[in-house]
Amino acid sequence: MATPPPAHRPPGPRGRGHEIHTLEEFDAAMALPGALAGLRVQSVDLTDRGFALLSASAAGAVFLGCPMEPEAAAKVRADGALVFPPVPDLPFDPYRSGLYSPEELYDGITAAGYASTPDALAYAWFGRTRADGDIFSSMLRSLHDDAVSDALDELLEGARVVGVMGGHAMGRGTEAYAGAARLGRSLARAGLTVATGGGPGAMEAANLGAYLAPFPDETLPEALSLLSAAPSFTPSVTEWSRAAFAVRDRWPRGGDSVGIPTWFYGHEPPNAFAGHIAKYFANALREDGLLARSTAGVVFLPGAAGTVQEIFTNATPNYYGSLGAPAPMVLVDRAHWTERLPAWPLLEALAAGRPMAPRIALVDSIDEAPEALERLAKA
Repeated sequence: MATPPPAHRPPGPRGRGHEIHTLEEFDAAMALPGALAGLRVQSVDLTDRGFALLSASAAGAVFLGCPMEPEAAAKVRADGALVFPPVPDLPFDPYRSGLYSPEELYDGITAAGYASTPDALAYAWFGRTRADGDIFSSMLRSLHDDAVSDALDELLEGARVVGVMGGHAMGRGTEAYAGAARLGRSLARAGLTVATGGGPGAMEAANLGAYLAPFPDETLPEALSLLSAAPSFTPSVTEWSRAAFAVRDRWPRGGDSVGIPTWFYGHEPPNAFAGHIAKYFANALREDGLLARSTAGVVFLPGAAGTVQEIFTNATPNYYGSLGAPAPMVLVDRAHWTERLPAWPLLEALAAGRPMAPRIALVDSIDEAPEALERLAKA
């Protein structure tokens, strides 16, 4: 059996009992026999836990980006622990223990605009360092992306995840955008976790639908009307994102979904409707990981080169069975996928005679996609 893509970890024991992500978890661990021995402490500020660090053995422990007093750091190193100190002057935490939230990435958007936000600052750092060949910067990006993958796997363990793929150019205020939002809402109401590429366009629409799933049906047209005042992230990401936060403020505590964007395409900002954002530097990890985690199937909306690539990236493990039983694949818009970009005939030919054949479908309209996905899951 082929090895799963590197961004995807198969289900099973993950050593979670040894991982410490909060001060509360650290304090609870200190009350147990053996205390710090063998722990992996990830991005926890231990400055005020000097006494605990000095009084317990840290043999075999690993501290990832945990601030601590110099005396405590020297002591745990003497015990045999590995200490990876925080990296100064970075606009991101390479050892982070959780996914991003919209509020974190867009911190400062109201007062100062997009250019001052952590998302924009991380993209600017990426632009400065990606081409200079500096191994330290490359290592920091890799550490960050692996931490994001770890947090994403923890979040999605046991979830029925359905991916929604589509282009970033789909504008707010269009019927296509409204349809993608209805799709996200229907999938979320069916108990599925909606996962998208986390950007604008069709991705935002699907996350919006999932966010509004707990609210009455009439909420969606109202939200679409508010968003239409800023139809695109160009020319102003600031106005585009502020419109999204205005919707969130009017209807707070919406439904959860996942967005998986990338700073590789940093000119496409993350949308604010995915409650959990796994933002990567490496686009290859992001794309493979998104599709591999979509265990309940993938819906492909009309798109261009990127969506075509995603169709066949998803088809490959389905063809070989390298990730287990084939996941359902639903392509939306018959004319688009048979005439304008005829990916469907090739996909159908690939599937012929293989276990994936009954797990693919082509539908005419977006409103047919949820039923098709449910039907394929039973095939």
